[in-house]
Amino acid sequence: MYSVFGDYMKVKIFDEGHESDLEKSVNDFLKTLDGEVIDIKYQVSVSVFSEEQIFCFSAMIIYFD
Repeated sequence: MYSVFGDYMKVKIFDEGHESDLEKSVNDFLKTLDGEVIDIKYQVSVSVFSEEQIFCFSAMIIYFD
């Protein structure tokens, strides 16, 4: 998909084991981004392995570069 300026739409996926790590990764990426953010999708999933809970925090940034 193109913007009115002919730029390509892109996505960047982040996947971390702790929410603060995801926050840092997303913020670091946004600091370097010269384009325009279209949307950010956020998701948390959890699974249980034996007696341990395993969390997965993920985000997808949709942007024009």
